[in-house]
Amino acid sequence: MGGWRCTGLSWPHDGPVLRWARDEGTGRGRSSVLAYGKELGFRAEGERHCVGARGNVCPLGAGVPVRSTGARCAECARLDRAHSVAADTIADDPRTYRVYLAWFGPGMVKVGITGEARDAARLREQGAVVFSWLGRGPLMAARRTEEVLRAALGVPDRIPYARKRAVRGELPEAAERAAEIEELYRRAAALEGAGWPEALERLPFEAVDHAGVFGLDGARPAARVVTGLVDGGVVSGRLVAAAGPDLHLKTVDGEIVVLDTRLITGWDLVAAGAREGMSVPLVAVGGGGVQDGLF
Repeated sequence: MGGWRCTGLSWPHDGPVLRWARDEGTGRGRSSVLAYGKELGFRAEGERHCVGARGNVCPLGAGVPVRSTGARCAECARLDRAHSVAADTIADDPRTYRVYLAWFGPGMVKVGITGEARDAARLREQGAVVFSWLGRGPLMAARRTEEVLRAALGVPDRIPYARKRAVRGELPEAAERAAEIEELYRRAAALEGAGWPEALERLPFEAVDHAGVFGLDGARPAARVVTGLVDGGVVSGRLVAAAGPDLHLKTVDGEIVVLDTRLITGWDLVAAGAREGMSVPLVAVGGGGVQDGLF
């Protein structure tokens, strides 16, 4: 890439896109649309640095740990979170929000909220295999509904990525996936009027399945996970699936390795041969790979 740093993986439409910025953080960025079946390879150079906050360059140019999925120094992380919806510091936000139920695997369902203007991008960014909208309304009504459902239904608002990765290669059929989230939707809808804010409009059930978008139909289970990059370390393989921030790569040895793209932010990356293999630290799936993935 020469002078470009990856700023993360996004899901603006129906496929994954890697975003890039100049290493000095100025000028327009660029993006790379990823296609399943295509080869991908790059080499990390130098040291990993803080990616800044809210579109601003880190004033310290601070280094960050290679195993951190945040890629921000403590100060930039604080500034970034202070302006997030999750921080509950923008109670007067005039935008409309949606409450959703998301399914990641058998027994793994969470409740959450997202800005209505973002549509389902947030669900794809989290790797939700199936989801349904539940309601829409002001931020605080959506937040209150989320809290009520978490307590009443016993579902979390966060599921670690390690758990999501462990089941992606052995998903049940689409009908079974939809049935599990539909049952939870019915239980949630039954709570309307019992702590459900009046300002939140309930939306009808509709199971949206992302397995095809993620390339997970017929996918093989992943064997190992990248735990971080190193100076000179190479990541390469053929892209066979993607979900949330994760790329599933088939290596020259034929195994499936998961790369959490949050680990490559903050590095200077240059192109590498797609057949060079992996020369970065790996761990078995389910073996405590990426350590601080929250969602």
